[in-house]
Formats: sequence, structure tokens, C-alpha cells
Amino acid sequence: MFIMKVAIIYPPIFKDGKFPLLTQNRQYRYSSSTNVRIYPIVSATSATLLKEHFDVLYLDGINERLSMDEFLNRLYNFDPDLVMMETKTPIIKKHWKFIDKIKQEKNIKVALVGDHVSALPEESFIQSSVDYVLTGGDYDVSFLNLCLHISEGKKLGKGIWYRENGVKNTGNYELIKDLDSLPFIDRDLTNWQLYGEAYLYKPCTYIMTGRGCGGGLNGVGICSFCSWQHSLWNCSARLRTPENVAEEIETLVNKYKLKEIFDDNESGVIWNKKWLKQFYKEMKERGLIGEVFLSSNARADCLDQKTCDLLKKIGFRLLKVGLESGNEKTLKKLCKREGVRKIKKGVQNAKDHGMKVMLTIMVGYPWETKNDVKKTYEVARELMLYKTSFGDCLQSSVIIPYPGTPLYEEGVRKDWFVIDPKDYEKYDMSMPVLKSYINPFEWCDKMWSIHKESKFILRSLLTMRSFYDLKLAYTGFKSIDAHTKDF
Repeated sequence: MFIMKVAIIYPPIFKDGKFPLLTQNRQYRYSSSTNVRIYPIVSATSATLLKEHFDVLYLDGINERLSMDEFLNRLYNFDPDLVMMETKTPIIKKHWKFIDKIKQEKNIKVALVGDHVSALPEESFIQSSVDYVLTGGDYDVSFLNLCLHISEGKKLGKGIWYRENGVKNTGNYELIKDLDSLPFIDRDLTNWQLYGEAYLYKPCTYIMTGRGCGGGLNGVGICSFCSWQHSLWNCSARLRTPENVAEEIETLVNKYKLKEIFDDNESGVIWNKKWLKQFYKEMKERGLIGEVFLSSNARADCLDQKTCDLLKKIGFRLLKVGLESGNEKTLKKLCKREGVRKIKKGVQNAKDHGMKVMLTIMVGYPWETKNDVKKTYEVARELMLYKTSFGDCLQSSVIIPYPGTPLYEEGVRKDWFVIDPKDYEKYDMSMPVLKSYINPFEWCDKMWSIHKESKFILRSLLTMRSFYDLKLAYTGFKSIDAHTKDF
């Protein structure tokens, strides 16, 4: 059997001293904040799967803050036969150049993964010398399949594009049904200490209780701006079992003495009440209640009183909730499947139960007027000042429609783009790419500035309860200040 050396890599490509938010990030931009380092769960799972069969290097040059020379020295010293790179629209052209460079210098075979190449797989073969493109979100499984195909002749699975007398593919990708069949991530192999965000207690790490956004009508999210749901998960929602998730949490707490664990699944598991009830039993039986804080993405329309009661019992501390806009018209156009009233009620329910809430907001929609964005600001401010306690926060960004999303297709069809839609490097949030009646950067800054209101600061300070809160406040204020410089 041919034993390969395989590398999973994130090349350190920076811009004007700012760090690229690529790993496991839905909205890409270069940021001044050094406190946003999201753990790439699927890539880390891929490394864990591969180590049972191959010699594996996991090399995240972005979050290790390596220079390109340092990065290439480590990569070339390892001398891999095949590398896997996660890519995204704003950085795809730089990745094409990087692929050509390492293939010319070392003749390394390269596989690209991620939402951009899942939406436009053939493009990368035209624009670069890439060898493989793996489509769909379960690229940890498909990359293992590719490696076994190369080393042992195993039949290629679905969703793989490759060069052979031109460009060929194995058909549309298929998602695995049993997420429990995946191993727990080898945190040491994948340098788990590198990752974390300013709003999480340290030490912390990330898990994914499932893959795909649940909730809303018919049980799944279909937001028109979400590249992950449309390009990676095929508008589906799958969950691991409560037993499997509780076992992983128990392992992490016992081995690493974690203070907090963040569930980076699209909308967490909060939309599935039956799952949550069983999860509570599992956590209680294992003696994990009170041993670690849990935080999660969440849909506000799932945060009714009974669910919030259960979340609080389990130990959830913070919920990351998508507001996106304070306008009913916009929420309908985005296919959010929840209105302003439900979002406000869900956030208020969570706060009534003592949980912290991080709101996510986008501005710069081509149909929104100044009065519309004012409404969003007013709703965001109202929710931020509702029972404010230390840990409440928001993040605001400019809407960027990625290829593969309905919003992108609508933008092309209705001539909303102010750039050539193929000018991908301008998708990095350094400028608006869609027509807008407002200056979205001014409004992003205004949203972020709610953190600096005296009323918000005073209420936050008065509800600090521990030394951990003091540490969190220090990193949080530094991060907010850096984010405001991004706009």
C-alpha cells in the first residue's frame, strides 16, 4: 500500500496588517481584531480521520501568525504528497496563485474545499492548476475517500471533481446520514489552544452538534444570504445524538479543564426540543451540569419560555442570535422565516432567563432606505439595552452575497452589483459590492458603537461577577475597538 503524507493547510495571506477571518467563518473579511480565531471543525475532523491511515500535518498559518516563508518552510519540510485547502470567495484568487506556486516549486497535489468551490467547482480548474475540488460540506469524509482512492484504489465518492483528459466529476455530492460515525476531534493534533473569541471564557473550544440550520418552517433554515446552508449543506439539518455530544463534552472537560464550549452548528440544537430534553438527562447523569458553560448559535423564534428554562438548566451562558435586520420586508426577502416581533420576544426570553445574547446584524441591503436601517439600529439598541448584563454584545457587518446563494443570483439578475460579480477580491468587506441608499460602513460603525454608550457600559460593569468577567471585559473591549477600526 502507498502510504501518503497529507497536509491540511491555511496559508497566511494577510492584507494591510489585518488578519483574514477564514477558518469556519461564514462572512469573510480582514480584521484588526486578534481575538477572532474560530476553530475549523470540519477541517479538524478531516485531520483526525486521516491520521488513522496517513502521516498528517495540520498547519494553520493564519492563526499561528506565521510569515509566508515560515509557513512554506514547514510545509516543504513535511514534503506532502497531497494538501487540502479550505477557500472562500474573497481569497480564492490568492489561493489560485498559491496553488500554482507550490505545484511549480514542489509538484504537490492540491484539493480545494469550501462554499465557493462547491458553488463553482469547474472555475478553479480553469483559473489554476488545482488537481481536485471536493464539493459539499462533508469534505472531511470526501477527502479521506480521495486519499484512499489515490493510495489504495478505493472508488471515488460523489461530489469530487478531478483532472483526467480534461475535467471530470463523480456527480452531485451526498451528505452522510450518521454524524455519530465521525470521530471526536484530535484537539492536540489540530492545535486547539490557538482558537477562541473575545466573548468566550478561556480556556474554550468549539464543537458542532450537527451540520446544517434547523428551525423555521419545515424544520430547516433557507436564508437567502447563507452560503453554508445553500452550498455546503444542501438546505438540510442533521444532528448528532445527545449521547454522542454529551460524551464529547465529558471528554473535553476531563482532559482540558475547559471553562466554555461553543456549538458552532448553524443554529445549534435549540430548535429541537426533544433532543434538548435527552441532552439534559445525559449532562445530568454524567455530572456535567455546572462544570462547563455552553454557548451556541440560535434562532430567536425557538427561544420560548420552556426552551429557555431547559437551556438555563443545562448550563447555556450565551446565545448568538441572527437579527440581520429590523425590517419585516427585509426579513421576508431574506427568507428568514421569522419576523421582528418573534426575534425580539426570543431575545427577551433568553435575557429574562439570565442568558447573554450576541446579536448579528447586516447592513447595506440594496432595497433598504435610511429609514429602514434606522429601524434596525433602533431594534438592535432596544435589545442591547433590555436587561443588559455583562456579556451582551453584537456584531455588525456589510451584506456580501456569495456565489451559490439565492441573494447572489438575485443580485446578478437585478443588476444590484456595483462591481464585476467575478471581481472576487472585492468581496472582503473592504467596500460595498451591492448598490445601497446608505453608507453601510457608517451604519456598521454606529451599530458597534452601541457598546460604547454609557448606559450599556454601566449596566455591564455592574453585573460583572468574577475574575473571569474582568479578563473577558479586557479582551472584549480590545476586540470591539479593533472591529470599529475595520469600518
